[in-house]
Amino acid sequence: MLASERRILLVGLGLIGGSLAAALRAAGHRGEILACDRDSNEICLGQRMKLIDGGSTRLAALVPGASLVVLCVPVMAMQGVMAELAPLLDEDAVVTDVGSTKGAIRDAAIQVFGRMPPWLVLGHPIAGSEKSGVAAANPELYRDHKVILTPEPDSDPQAVARVSALWAACGAELLEMSVTRHDEVLARTSHLPHLLAFSLVDSLARQDERLEIFRYAAGGFRDFTRIAGSDPLMWRDVYLANRDAVLEALDEFEAGVARVRAAVATGDGEAMLGIFTRASHARHYFNTLLKQTSYQTMEQQNVRYRALPGGQVQGRIRVPGDKSMSHRSIMLGALANGVTEVEGFLEGEDSLATLQAFRDMGVVIEGPHQGRVTIHGVGLNGLKQPPGPLYVGNSGTAMRLFAGLLAGQAFDSELTGDASLTKRPMDRVANPLREMGAVIDTAENGRPPLRIHGSQPLKGIRYEMPMASAQVKSCVLLAGLYAEGETRAIEPAPTRDHTERMLNGFGYKVEREGAEAWLNGGGSLSACPIDVPADISSATFFLVAAAITPSADLVLEHVGINPTRIGVINILKAMGADLTVFNEREVGGEPVADLHIRYAPLKGIDIPQDQVPLAIDEFPALFIAAANAEGMTRLRGAEELRVKESDRIQVMADGLAQLGIVHEVVADGIDIRGGAYGGGLVDSHGDHRIAMAFSVAALRAQGEILIDDCANVATSFPNFVALATEVGMQVESLGAVAPGQEAS
Repeated sequence: MLASERRILLVGLGLIGGSLAAALRAAGHRGEILACDRDSNEICLGQRMKLIDGGSTRLAALVPGASLVVLCVPVMAMQGVMAELAPLLDEDAVVTDVGSTKGAIRDAAIQVFGRMPPWLVLGHPIAGSEKSGVAAANPELYRDHKVILTPEPDSDPQAVARVSALWAACGAELLEMSVTRHDEVLARTSHLPHLLAFSLVDSLARQDERLEIFRYAAGGFRDFTRIAGSDPLMWRDVYLANRDAVLEALDEFEAGVARVRAAVATGDGEAMLGIFTRASHARHYFNTLLKQTSYQTMEQQNVRYRALPGGQVQGRIRVPGDKSMSHRSIMLGALANGVTEVEGFLEGEDSLATLQAFRDMGVVIEGPHQGRVTIHGVGLNGLKQPPGPLYVGNSGTAMRLFAGLLAGQAFDSELTGDASLTKRPMDRVANPLREMGAVIDTAENGRPPLRIHGSQPLKGIRYEMPMASAQVKSCVLLAGLYAEGETRAIEPAPTRDHTERMLNGFGYKVEREGAEAWLNGGGSLSACPIDVPADISSATFFLVAAAITPSADLVLEHVGINPTRIGVINILKAMGADLTVFNEREVGGEPVADLHIRYAPLKGIDIPQDQVPLAIDEFPALFIAAANAEGMTRLRGAEELRVKESDRIQVMADGLAQLGIVHEVVADGIDIRGGAYGGGLVDSHGDHRIAMAFSVAALRAQGEILIDDCANVATSFPNFVALATEVGMQVESLGAVAPGQEAS
């Protein structure tokens, strides 16, 4: 679409305008590029640098015939430039801008045109430099940087598309948000930091010892104050134009500084630790999660795996800590009285999201460091209202358990997650919580985000679960901590009991008899040490890998073998796997053991339905075991698989079809006939377990298997590829590729 722009006019040829021209030239744009600047020397230099085809200090000489006009002038100059442009523009011309505050520019446009014209699309590239002028033009300035567009509801879609094409040609990442939201966000993330840098350098420069101060300034000072070298005139205009949002951000910052000052003045080390750990880990955590926020969706970052045939599975390894228990250790440790020490914590994105959420609610948490976390509990009623929505990444476990414990708080809260999680049903927890008296709003069809209205008295209920789900049971029991009377959950089939075991470990009595678990509200939790066992779900991929690979001989250490989680062990043994459980012991109320598995031919079986809930998360890997077994394997009673991170029955079936594996899908399960199969391209649909399962399948494939959309493996098993390589599998991450693109 950009190729159709007959003439692009840049009004202002400094760093921003010059870099835009340079980027367009580097991208091969052959259309005419002109520039208007009040400094004729900048125009001449731009021509000598071959960035522009011509220019003038007079706007009237350049506007006629321009199809796309980009305003690169200071914010406070926008209204005058627009007034001069108005009578000169061609009918099909589109206008955009690069200003870092949008409300003032929109107001200027309304003053000039009487309304926001549909052909005016405001924009803001999040890029810059302390250098200025066209001489500093950089064709890479916008590459992989964000450009925010703020179209109006009645903006011309073609105009928006043409402006988007302009920035896409420069290699930028396009985002959209409202004008108001843009100015609020930028006030906090850009305008305030620049203001603080200017103020700090000015304060120090006024001191008599300034030469000594600057001579001995460390790298941190230089990094923080670099932005104080930016264009003062531009930033004066920004603060005048975005005054209200900047003042609000400054008020919030001053309140934060006051809290730090009070902690230092009173020697309150606990308060300082809370502030510093929240800040430190928020910085690291959100830096790793930018791809999952509204600023860049998961679909824009497709990580592809390549898994090659052959390889071996031998050695002795320990897979990461159990994700379910890692979530619960943070939750219960935060709600306990005292300090909880956790070992073996899973440092995956989902678990870190839970950890960060509690920091946002005022809990001091040290770590994680090599699996160690220290939680300074605040008690059942000590959580504070978070500053905004709580982001739980890809974790359905976290969202459903959080819903239960947040339903009993005195403040309102909101739970949100990544693109995958926002497609998953949440009425299954919202409905029983509503029966208890909670007020919960969901998006369409009961999906996230969940908005939970606090200060609602909860009452205990007897809840018969329509479907076996440890997440729903745990949600109800956690809400029961805050409810009046007894809360009882009745499950139609056994599910994992980590919540009940851990609550008892924290001194909160939970009773169980048959299919029922119950507790009484109004108690308290006491801190206790937790050693998180290795996750049997993560271990399953290596169990299956060894089970299907000739000459395999593998030991998996310290694996949790909770009776509600050992379905995979029972199923593999029933299929003929040579699997031995040894060195059994109990750690923190949870049984653990080492697992030794060697290759043995597998046979197809009818999977016992009583084992299905005990292996619900392990079925993607078990489908691969079935594909390598002699005869037919049949699964029934597994409807739960259709509402996981993906419809795991259908997505796995689609992948099996790509490899040529004979199968038949039914409503609650699948039949898989074992036999030889080839390679191919499989779409995991962002489901980490499916991505890892097909990585294992390559061990016996007749060609390489490419697996798309694997970024979410980091949520549950951050070192999967490294461990797979360690035992002899041939799996590699190809990084980000375009969906559907063939690998070379």
